[in-house]
Amino acid sequence: MTPSEPRAKNLAELYNLAPLDWNEVRQRLSANLTQAPGSGGPDHHTFWMSTIDADGRPHVTAVGAVWFDGRYYFTGGPSSRKIRNVERDPRCAFGVAMDGFDVALEGRAVRVTDEATLGRIAGVFAQGGWAPSVADGGFTHEYSAPSAGPPPWYLYEFTIENAYATATKEPGGATRWSF
Repeated sequence: MTPSEPRAKNLAELYNLAPLDWNEVRQRLSANLTQAPGSGGPDHHTFWMSTIDADGRPHVTAVGAVWFDGRYYFTGGPSSRKIRNVERDPRCAFGVAMDGFDVALEGRAVRVTDEATLGRIAGVFAQGGWAPSVADGGFTHEYSAPSAGPPPWYLYEFTIENAYATATKEPGGATRWSF
């Protein structure tokens, strides 16, 4: 994630539960797996992204994202609500359900325009079954999400500032990490 380890706060002390291990949560996030093996699809976490509308209201939408080199990357059409929101205010959050944990990630997103990074992340998406090409400062492909609008779809890098995890298996637990 970063050279320094995050600060952890045990949110389940009241129940005498040990704090969760960030390395285990990070490992699951980076595996790009489903909530449970064989579910979701095609073999990805289910992501929900929250952004802030111009009037301060929250906007939540499903989004495709991939983990690479300690960060999440996601795409969106420039006319989509989530991208308009992120361009105006980079603060956003992700909710992800995965095998063993429910996780909330708070942070900031910035657009990626560097051709080399666009190419690397296009390759990561291709490993997951969607193989975009780099063009016009973003990605193009014969298809994307029905609500994405026409290409190009811009790529954004999400940097985690706070992470929250709740264990969905025994013995349980809940922890917040600040980066």
